[in-house]
Amino acid sequence: MNPTARITVLSGGTGGAKFLQGLLHGITSGTLPGVSRDASVTVIANTADDIWVHGLKVCPDLDTVMYTLGGGIDNDRGWGRREETWSVKAELAEYGVEPTWFGLGDRDVATHLVRLQMLQAGHTLSQVTQALCRRWQPGVRLLPMTDDRVETHVEIADPESLNGHRVVHFQEYWIKLGASVPAERLVFEGIEDSAPAPGVVDAIMNADLVILPPSNPVVSVGTIVGVPGVREAIVGTNASVVGLSPIVGGTHVRGMAEQMLTSIGVEVSAAGVGLHFGSRAQGGVLDGWLVDLADADQVPRLIDAGITCRAVPLMMTDHAATAAMAAAAMSIVA
Repeated sequence: MNPTARITVLSGGTGGAKFLQGLLHGITSGTLPGVSRDASVTVIANTADDIWVHGLKVCPDLDTVMYTLGGGIDNDRGWGRREETWSVKAELAEYGVEPTWFGLGDRDVATHLVRLQMLQAGHTLSQVTQALCRRWQPGVRLLPMTDDRVETHVEIADPESLNGHRVVHFQEYWIKLGASVPAERLVFEGIEDSAPAPGVVDAIMNADLVILPPSNPVVSVGTIVGVPGVREAIVGTNASVVGLSPIVGGTHVRGMAEQMLTSIGVEVSAAGVGLHFGSRAQGGVLDGWLVDLADADQVPRLIDAGITCRAVPLMMTDHAATAAMAAAAMSIVA
């Protein structure tokens, strides 16, 4: 069997970035069985979390992957730049400029200013991302899922509105509201009219392995798969497609997967997410699915649904532990 040389990962922000750190650690250390030490990794990042703030286009998941792999992330927060200062945010607040709940650090603002300048000059988001990565050298080829504008909005109850509901941007739901109120409906604005960014379909079709890391299955991996043409590429690729459950012991490890799954009526469990993605043999997107040891009792449900499944430790406690997860993802479909 030829060694795995081309790996494509569909990634959200923090969880996806941590998985990628472990994956790259495993490749460079030679601890991934059957994977070439010079294997290339392409990351297709979610852009449905993107938001315009103070006239700047902010791409949280793209930047989190770029900063994390490039050594610039604030590891304590899991987002934004390390050694950050907040003078611009403080000054904007003094002027009473909204939104005050979304903070852009001074170093982070520089990234968004470069992105804005390039976008205004007519460059695509893909081209901008490539230019930004020349500084950060993340060790992967980083692609936005689309160059088109796609935004996730969340409908919530609002007794003061005329119809008792209002729709907020995903970032307002997550940051301002802390995902503390039920998400009644999700709206993926613009996704039906979007197209995969250049290189996205080829990265899936030409891969030796496609991985769905433990990112949010609805508003991260789910939105990437929702871009027209991406699901078709996943179904049609000759590569094996393996996912890792973001649900451990009946809840998410980080973030708000539980709230998002509930909003679309999917069972909040490792099996529930795997079944939501479905078996490729039956029109879904998965060949294999890893669940945590805490959810080993759910393995038979997934096997019965035509998905190869195994229970392994899924806590990304360090790079070695995460590399072991990546190794398990590869071996399950070997």
